[in-house]
Amino acid sequence: MDKKTAKERIKHLIKTINRHRYLYHVLDKQEISDAALDSLKKELFDLEQQYPDLIVADSPTQRVAGKPLKEFQKVSHETPMVSFNDAFSQQDMKDWLERLENYLKPISNFLRQSRESSTKSGQFPISNFYCELKIDGLAIELIYENGVLTQGATRGDGLIGEDVTQNLKTVEAIPLKLEIKNKELKIPPRLVVRGEVFIIKKEFEKINKEQVKKGLAEFANPRNMAAGSIRQLNSKIMASRRLDSYIYDIVTDLGQKTHEKEHQILEAMGFKTNPHNKLAGNLEEVFVFRNHWEEKENREKLPYEIDGIVVIVNDNKIFETGGIIGKAPRAAIAYKFSPKEAETIVESVKVQVGRTGVLTPVAVLKPVEVGGTTITHSTLHNFDEIQRLGLKIGDTIIISRAGDVIPKVIKVLKELRTGKEKEIKIPSVCPADGSKVIKDGVVYRCSNPKCGARNQRGLKHFISRAAFNIQGLGPKIINRFLDEGLISDAADIFQLEEGDIAVLERFGEKSAQNIVSEVRAHKVIGLPRFIYALGILHVGEETALVLAKKLSGIKSQASKPTQVADVLKNISLEELQEISDVGPKVAQSIFDWFHDGKNINFLEKLEAVGVEIESVKLQASSFKLKGKIFVLTGSLETMSREQAKEKIRSLGGDISESVSKNTGYLVAGAEPGSKLEKAKRLNVKIISEKELLEMLK
Repeated sequence: MDKKTAKERIKHLIKTINRHRYLYHVLDKQEISDAALDSLKKELFDLEQQYPDLIVADSPTQRVAGKPLKEFQKVSHETPMVSFNDAFSQQDMKDWLERLENYLKPISNFLRQSRESSTKSGQFPISNFYCELKIDGLAIELIYENGVLTQGATRGDGLIGEDVTQNLKTVEAIPLKLEIKNKELKIPPRLVVRGEVFIIKKEFEKINKEQVKKGLAEFANPRNMAAGSIRQLNSKIMASRRLDSYIYDIVTDLGQKTHEKEHQILEAMGFKTNPHNKLAGNLEEVFVFRNHWEEKENREKLPYEIDGIVVIVNDNKIFETGGIIGKAPRAAIAYKFSPKEAETIVESVKVQVGRTGVLTPVAVLKPVEVGGTTITHSTLHNFDEIQRLGLKIGDTIIISRAGDVIPKVIKVLKELRTGKEKEIKIPSVCPADGSKVIKDGVVYRCSNPKCGARNQRGLKHFISRAAFNIQGLGPKIINRFLDEGLISDAADIFQLEEGDIAVLERFGEKSAQNIVSEVRAHKVIGLPRFIYALGILHVGEETALVLAKKLSGIKSQASKPTQVADVLKNISLEELQEISDVGPKVAQSIFDWFHDGKNINFLEKLEAVGVEIESVKLQASSFKLKGKIFVLTGSLETMSREQAKEKIRSLGGDISESVSKNTGYLVAGAEPGSKLEKAKRLNVKIISEKELLEMLK
């Protein structure tokens, strides 16, 4: 092939290859196979080798060219390449907008008169925002002379960057020569645009595997890999890593009046722009856009990593007038997703006793948002972990929730200590039952083998239907909370926050909300149920009711747990034995419980978390069933057993949990238990639910 023919062939090859490059890397379409495209590139390469003087700057072969550089040249940006200030909440965004509007108010009349202002009637001009996905990559600047890429640079310090043209030419998504897709546009003699280079997740994983095979250190994140690649002096290394790019800003004045228009121009010039970017008419629409992309399932669909969105005032006139504060524009901000790591303070450390008796230290934290959830507690796992971290109460720590898992303290910022921090001591006695604490491998546990199981039973009794009646906290959930160190006594249940639960595996925000809502709805309880919930030995529902009546006779109202304790502590053992249905053994159990300091502390804790005792009517409204003792067995159809008991009591009747010769009636529902046989042996009158209803009329 002669030179003239080769020149024509090269021209057509470049045009064809660039077209398919644009289809594949920008529009994500493919008309020919990779192998076919490679063969076109090979033909072009061979022709250029035959006629080197026919090589042009925008040839696809020049994406990797020349010998490795010795160093990068410094280049100045004609306007500063700024970074953005960060916002992490809706309130942060509202504060940002308020600051911007306050800054602009003195010149608001000018802005209202500016052409195509986004003013809505009666409102300040700022109403339109352009939202872009914030990709975890590296900012770049590209310069085109007469449509041909002549320079590519890094941001550097914002004023001076490094010339990395040779490396950026290896990025297929970056056009080496502009081809206008819109006839109304013209290529300016000099065009400056800015954007980002990044690496997709699959390539990131692939390269890190190769690093491991070679015995080299892995890259910490995609941004580090992109930055490390773009600063390779050998562009072949850069090319092998297959970086991608989006362009999002035009520095050159092409008459663009909005940021949205800039994206349209960039797309028409053949640049790759992010299809997910969106115009928002107000902050509420910004919040919807940001929250959509924070959802894990939506982020996972993206081939690249993002850590938030960039929000830019769409009107360029307003944007320019806003100017720069520090190194960031006033009229744009990075609205980040909730951080995976955050700094907070350890306010105290609680030692929780699990169902197997293992002692788990749990850090009580100054509330902090991590991974979209407000965290108030973090398990420290064991005391060896505390020693490894060198953790003290009052320390400033970094807490991590990588991969949406349970939050973990990963570092203590010892340089922020004030000298007021306190050592965390290993308890010598079990906080649940006072038994000696023993070391068992890396864990400490209660020496009483029955401690954990007894604690577990006590918790289940406390939330049972006849006690606080907290639904949604089944045995499995209670066990899980115990194992995770979230609770060790019933008072801890009322301190649970949504963030403590939502981070657990197989839980989520909705289930956490339901549990916390249910718990908070049951902080107020009637006195008989409260006494029964305490789990005092030998004190069942009926004895609890008798005690409640006794208390009501002594004190008109006991609305606080400690007030109940004050009354019962002052009743002598003899007085307790005189109460109907309270024998010597039951009286001793009640007396001992309310004279145990640990139990009084528990009642104080219940009061501190907001548990209140409501006034309930304990006297019968009639005495129709006075003197009659009822025992219920089996399930009822028209009402619950608790409802049946309340109705019997309201008519002056008494309830007993066991059948005896003093029992007046046994109410037998469906599938009655052993009480039925005992009633038959003692000749107790057995009635059906229908007969009970007749008596209750």
